[in-house]
Amino acid sequence: MRDTLTVILAGGRGSRLEPLTRDRAKPAVPFGGLYRIIDFVLSNCLNSGMRRLLLLTQYKAQSLDRHINLAWRSYFCRELGEFIDVVPPQQRFADNWYQGTADAVYQNIYAIEREQPQYVVILAGDHIYKMNYQPMVDFHREMEAEITVGALRVSRDQARQFGVMQTDWDYRVTGFQEKPNDPIGSAEDPNVCLASMGIYVFNANFLYEQLCNDATLQGSDHDFGKNILPNAIENYRVCAFPFLDENRKQDAYWRDVGTIDAYYEASMDLIRVDPQLNLYDQHWPIRAYQPMLPPPKFVFGSEGDTSRRGSALDSIVCQGAILSGGTAARSILGPNVRINSYSHVEDSILFDGVEVGRRCRLRRVVVDKGVRIPPETEIGYDPAADAARGLTVTSSGLVIIARGEELLEVPPESLSTPYLTRVYLAKFPVCRNLACMRAPLRIDNGAFQ
Repeated sequence: MRDTLTVILAGGRGSRLEPLTRDRAKPAVPFGGLYRIIDFVLSNCLNSGMRRLLLLTQYKAQSLDRHINLAWRSYFCRELGEFIDVVPPQQRFADNWYQGTADAVYQNIYAIEREQPQYVVILAGDHIYKMNYQPMVDFHREMEAEITVGALRVSRDQARQFGVMQTDWDYRVTGFQEKPNDPIGSAEDPNVCLASMGIYVFNANFLYEQLCNDATLQGSDHDFGKNILPNAIENYRVCAFPFLDENRKQDAYWRDVGTIDAYYEASMDLIRVDPQLNLYDQHWPIRAYQPMLPPPKFVFGSEGDTSRRGSALDSIVCQGAILSGGTAARSILGPNVRINSYSHVEDSILFDGVEVGRRCRLRRVVVDKGVRIPPETEIGYDPAADAARGLTVTSSGLVIIARGEELLEVPPESLSTPYLTRVYLAKFPVCRNLACMRAPLRIDNGAFQ
């Protein structure tokens, strides 16, 4: 596909995924223990034979940039015209940051033109799915379309969260509504709607024309779904391409893990006996950074003490993890995780380098990278107590411990002003110098404000 250039939008802030996106962009959030969210769309590109990629970043991109360098550079050969280029905001046409998805592409139009593509594929870098993009490009070419949109079949209730398309029997788009209250069903089944997946194939020259025109419009959101697509339907040939799932399961798999609860549910599906997302399919492999780590280890089971036995049931355990007399059930343990003696972790997700001290109990907890859980800590059993500590607690009772947050071994009720250097939860971990630690703090009901 040398006549095709792929542009991946990976600058999303991911505010609904806070605090997991406090230090990283949404596409860089770990998923499934070993992967990042961005790995799924990049694996799709690689498996589809698309090897000319521009990755547009913006929000807190350092983690994402480092991941691309470690995990993905080696798959592309410059000598053969292949590349994956991370493109930060250049502000070539304006002094502002990207104002929308279309504006992000418009501000990098020079980089696209330089590659002289005939077709431009635009993808979102924050969705979990498996798809071969080549049939979509072939369909676009055969239909002689100016724009082709990836279409996902969803129920009318689900369709309220998407842009909804109406098509004729040849899949030419005749109407479009962004997140309608009363979605219109498809021509094949009135109870099923065709939702836009945020995947587009453009004729390159047509894309340049539409982006330049949209940039001059006052009041435009500069968004493909809100502006470019609806304005093109009446005057140009816009087609919908039905989603072809490469996951090889009965039901099509596509997930927008845009909220904490959605992220958690998609993650927990991976530990089922027969998960909807098949990570073990060699036909369509999902690639990621594989650090040189030893295999996971489970110890103390041979000493006869049944309460001190390293074990993991119905769980995913990554390389370098050590269950040193601790247990995990229905959990995902990232690389270099350590669970110490007599501790129990269930229904939880532990990112890279998390250490759980002795005699801890964790339930429905997501713990970000490098966090140390002190001995005899209980999290996930009392939402009010967890919230009082300053931890993020969702409406469903899920507890999030962000990267850099520091739990100390003193309970909140024992804290007083002489103990300012022993902060129970360091909300601003980058400010750990003496000046910051001595700054006045306000204590309200045992929690620092």
